[in-house]
Amino acid sequence: MQVVQAMRFGGPEVLLASEAPDPTAGPGQVVIDVFVAPVLTLEAQIRSGWGGEFFTVKPPYVPGAGVAGEVISVGEGVSPDWIGRRVVADTDGGGYAERAVASAEGLIPVPEGLDLPEAAALLHDGRTAMGLFENARIQPRDWVLVVAAGGGLGSLLVQLAHAVGARVIGAARGERKLDLARELGADVAVDYSEPGWAERVREATSGNGPSVVFDGVGGQIGRAAFEITASSGSFSAHGAPSGDFAEIDSEEAERRGITVSGIQDVQFAPAEAKQLVERVMAEAVSGRIRPVIGRTFPLEKAVDAHAAIEAREVVGKTLLIVRP
Repeated sequence: MQVVQAMRFGGPEVLLASEAPDPTAGPGQVVIDVFVAPVLTLEAQIRSGWGGEFFTVKPPYVPGAGVAGEVISVGEGVSPDWIGRRVVADTDGGGYAERAVASAEGLIPVPEGLDLPEAAALLHDGRTAMGLFENARIQPRDWVLVVAAGGGLGSLLVQLAHAVGARVIGAARGERKLDLARELGADVAVDYSEPGWAERVREATSGNGPSVVFDGVGGQIGRAAFEITASSGSFSAHGAPSGDFAEIDSEEAERRGITVSGIQDVQFAPAEAKQLVERVMAEAVSGRIRPVIGRTFPLEKAVDAHAAIEAREVVGKTLLIVRP
């Protein structure tokens, strides 16, 4: 089978297509014929060598934290009824491949009315968005700021907040992403690459600042978003495509009554993660939200997918199409 390996840490060019033996399912496992593999910003960061203190992966390795496809074989202790079913599943690496091994316990059936690319786009971003949204307990008329509103995760957060009657501010880079935020329900859209963007957010909220902030960028942009968060509000610092998470002064947060959460708060236990994906897929089937798929690449062009993510060219989610 064909796989893509990161041969060493470095730029996208270290990703090379190669051949590998077909995997076999061990006890409690299945083999999935992969149709689609989502591409995560985190995967590009790990490939670059970032996060060595958090991740133990060593080259050469096959990236990919999840897949969507059909079960083609099962291991000992797994019901054969899974064979032929459309599923999404997390993988412990190895998703950039024509076939992948996954735990049977983590399999999530893809409901009728949802295509495999849509399901793949919701596997990681969907559960994170749903978890963040539910934890924030957003009320109608709340001002909600989504930083990185044009990405796969941010575009879902805009829709979820809008659906409950919140007033949404989408912050993104470039007019295409701002247009998308408006299309998905943002009442206000601001370009965070322009000077004074944070003050424009504050002005839109009558000087009070947003009561809920989802920071998907980190760094100085995330810090600026924290500075305009309303007193007694909530701030989620879950994104770091800028290279690091937003630095938040805990004493300042306590003084202003701001509840701060971080990346650790979206690391869900397997059973909870599964339920979140099921709920967000149900929202998509109902039409209340839609995953935005910005770019697709064939498996052997994973290098181009990573380059596009790092250039911040993609509006929405990036996918590898393994089997058209």
